[in-house]
Amino acid sequence: MASRQTNATEPEPESGKGKTLNFKVAEEFKREFKGFAASQGLSMTDLLKEGFALSKKKRQK
Repeated sequence: MASRQTNATEPEPESGKGKTLNFKVAEEFKREFKGFAASQGLSMTDLLKEGFALSKKKRQK
C-alpha cells in the first residue's frame, strides 16, 4: 500500500474553509482517477495535490 506524502509547505485547509475547483473531465477519466486514488489509499483531492506538486517540480527545472 502506498504511503501518504504531505508537503509541509502547503497548509491543509481547515474543515469547511477549502475552496471548490469546478472543471469538467470525461466520465472515463473520472472513473479511472477515482479508482486509482482508491487503490493507492488516497482521496481524489490528495492525488490531485500530489500530481500538481510533482508537475510543478518537474516544470521548474
